[in-house]
Order: sequence, then C-alpha cells, then structure tokens
Amino acid sequence: MAAAINIYQGAEIPAFLAKLQSRRMQVSAEVTAAVNEIISRVRERGDSALYDYALKFDGADLSKLGMWVPQEEIAKAAQRLDADLRNVIREARRNIERFHLKSLPQSWFSWEEDGIVLGQRVVPLERIGVYVPGGRAAYPSSLLMGVVPAQVAGVKEIIIATPCDALGKVNPTILAAAFELGVEKVLRVGGAQAIAALAFGTQSVPKVDKIVGPGNIYVATAKKLLFGQCGIDMMAGPSEVLIIADESAEAAFVAADLLAQAEHDPLAAAILLTDSPSLAAQVKEEVARQTEKLTRSEIIQSSLNGYGGIILTGSMDQCVDICNEIAPEHLGLHVQNAWEMLGQIRNAGAIFLGSYSPETVGDYWAGPNHILPTDGTARFFSPLRAEDFLKTSNVIAYSKSALEKHGKKIVRFANSEGLGAHTQAITIRMKS
Repeated sequence: MAAAINIYQGAEIPAFLAKLQSRRMQVSAEVTAAVNEIISRVRERGDSALYDYALKFDGADLSKLGMWVPQEEIAKAAQRLDADLRNVIREARRNIERFHLKSLPQSWFSWEEDGIVLGQRVVPLERIGVYVPGGRAAYPSSLLMGVVPAQVAGVKEIIIATPCDALGKVNPTILAAAFELGVEKVLRVGGAQAIAALAFGTQSVPKVDKIVGPGNIYVATAKKLLFGQCGIDMMAGPSEVLIIADESAEAAFVAADLLAQAEHDPLAAAILLTDSPSLAAQVKEEVARQTEKLTRSEIIQSSLNGYGGIILTGSMDQCVDICNEIAPEHLGLHVQNAWEMLGQIRNAGAIFLGSYSPETVGDYWAGPNHILPTDGTARFFSPLRAEDFLKTSNVIAYSKSALEKHGKKIVRFANSEGLGAHTQAITIRMKS
C-alpha cells in the first residue's frame, strides 16, 4: 500500500499549522473522566482495583498470578535473548551512561567572609517508576532511556511498570533488558491504573517519588493529573518529527525519516519544511514508493492524513521561524549549513544534524535520551536527563559575627513585610 503526503504552500500553510496546533494536548472530557475514576478507585481500593482493571483491560487474573513478574521469569527471558541483541543492548547502555554522566551536577559549598558558608547539596531520589509501553509495540529502548539515567543519578530503587497479556506474560525483550540493567521489580500492570498505583502506593506497590516514561493518552493524562502527588518527567503527547531540508538534501533520506516517525501512531506528526519545489515533489514520490514495502503502511497513512505534510516556504528563514513555532520533539536538519542553522533553533527536543544523523540513531544508540518533550512543550521542557532524578537542598551556615554584621538589614527587610516573628528570630540572637 502506497501512502500519500500533501504539499502545503502560500495561504494553505496557516490552516495546516492551525490543524497541528489543535492536536496539542487534546484530551477529551471522556478520557479525563475515565482516568479520574481509575485514579480514585486505585487510591481507595489499592490492589483490589488493580486486579479488577487487569482482568478488564488485559484479561489477566493477577489476583492468582501476582502483580510482580517472578525473578525466574526475568532471568529466563535474559537467557533466551538473542546473543547479538544482548550485545547491542549492552553497548547502547554504555552509550547512554557515558552521555548522561557528562552533565551530572555535584554538590558544592562556598566559604565566604565572616564565617558564612553557602552551598547546594545534591542527592538522588529514593524510588522512581519507569513506565514502558506495551500496546501496539513494546519498547525496550524506552526502558533503557528511563532506567539508565536514574542509575547514573544514584537512585536506589527502580520499578518498571508495563502491561501484560491475558496469561500475565510481559514482552520477553523488556524483561531481558530489565535483567541486563539489574532491575528486579517489574510490575505487570499498565495504563492509568499503573500510574495511580505508583503515585499513591498500594498494599503491594510502594509509592514512588517520580514517574517517567512514555505512554498512551490514558497514561499521559494520569501523569498530568497526579503531578504534585509525585514528580513526573513531562507532559507527553503523540510523537513527532520535523525536517528542514534544502535543495542539497537526499529525498530518499528525508522520506525515510518522515516514515520512521509516522509508523509510530496514527496521531504522530511527520512534517517537512523546505524552500525547494523540486525536493518537495521528490519527497512526495519517495514517501509513496517506500511505504509499499512497509508493514505498518495503514498506520503511516493515517498519520500522514492527520498531521503529516510538506510545507513549501519562500526561504530557509521562514522554515526556521515555523520550526521554532512548532517546537518539534525531533528536528532533522538536512541542509548544507546545518551547524550554522543550529544557532537559529530555539525550540526542539532533539536536533539531528546532517543527512547521516537519522532520528533512529537517537532512538536506540547515540546516548542522548529519546524521552523528549512533545506537543510544542519543547518551548519549556527538556529531554529526560540524569539531573531529573536528583534534587537539591540549599545549605546556609552563618556565624555569630556574620549575623551581627547583617542582622539590622535583615530586620529592616522583615519589618517592611510586617512579619514580627521573623524580626524576632534575628533580634533575639543579637541581644544574646
């Protein structure tokens, strides 16, 4: 089945961008109500609610099978894993570790005059949950991207939550990846109910400090509603790629990158920005040709019909302006001056420079995280980092002489706000 992608230009561009904007964080009242009900039931009934939902949604009787994947089952999955894939997972893990170690912040202290010590103490979170999707496809790569930065940060306890089938079985590659990373706790519960269980805790599931990882609209809505009960990584929506390409780009490469994103989900967005009419036409032809050989062509066509498109602009500057407005999750720069253009990009989750840096490299191998801000949230969210599993405490130590030196100024400030007890906390020490 060949897939078609539309070309938009001139007056058609604002309408297409408005359509793309309408996709952002679309959560129906029905979804929100359903998720709120799930959250309430899990909070009130704990394990009992999880058993009910597992039977309802997955057909699994976890009251008999248990909510946790047995250790021997995890070990067997690792033993059965293809040796080549095991080596690939191990090397990918090393790449992810190396990247995240480079940005890890450290505690620091500064000794000032008069015996003043100021600083910041950095400590890891105690326990986190990593959600790994298991719907249309299972993503062991997302397990690595969620778990490895947490391990780099020094998190003591990591729980993986992922859906199971009617027999209680979890995707064996996910289990094998968990084994390779040394994660022993795999909760075979998915959906909003898994997020609620991790956020509140149940009789069997301990409460976590933070939940990370991608999921469907129910998972994303649950994370949003439970933010504050625990931390989350970001507000995630359907995946997206935007490519800026000039006349030097290879049409086959551009089309392949668009299709790699479109096959994720019918709601995924795959967009090309170019000022070259000839490239636009070539990419359109390549999309049709390449999809004839792909197994997920129906999903691709749904994605391209909904939120895919080729935007033909009047200049590269216009391409950059539209890109910064969209703030894409993935951005590919298939242009001659990619490093120069990089300086003009303000909003993007991950940026892939040059024709030989496809998004797939970032998804599986390079090291930077593939858990990225979507739906335009790259304007204010960042990719998942080791820093996201750390918290800081400010450290302040004043000597008696330092307090006496600065006390009157502090009192004046406190008095200006009418806070007498604050003033007293200073003056009582100065009197002594």
